[in-house]
Amino acid sequence: MNRNKQKIRRQIRTRAKIKGTGARPRLSVFKSNRFVYAQLINDEASETIVGVSEKHLKEEVIAGKIAKAKAVGILLAKKAKEKKVKKVVFDKGSYLYHGRISGIAQGAREGGLEF
Repeated sequence: MNRNKQKIRRQIRTRAKIKGTGARPRLSVFKSNRFVYAQLINDEASETIVGVSEKHLKEEVIAGKIAKAKAVGILLAKKAKEKKVKKVVFDKGSYLYHGRISGIAQGAREGGLEF
């Protein structure tokens, strides 16, 4: 089995256990080699409530990928508060919970979201 199939299997296994609702949307994360992306998804209505990435950060100089991921989490939490979302379900996808993925989660918690 190649790496891509293994990644897809991990992703399906994770997503089978969690569902996003209107009251408690799913905080889905994606990381590429350059950027991290995070979005709040309501699976019942099949809609994205809020989506942010490192590209949405202001032109602040933030050193390090984990620090940038944390800033993305804080920005996501701020935008979620504007949409009156306080509680979320964290969806790490096929990634391990460390590094940039945990940075997004820490930033979202600091911004006021509850997991």
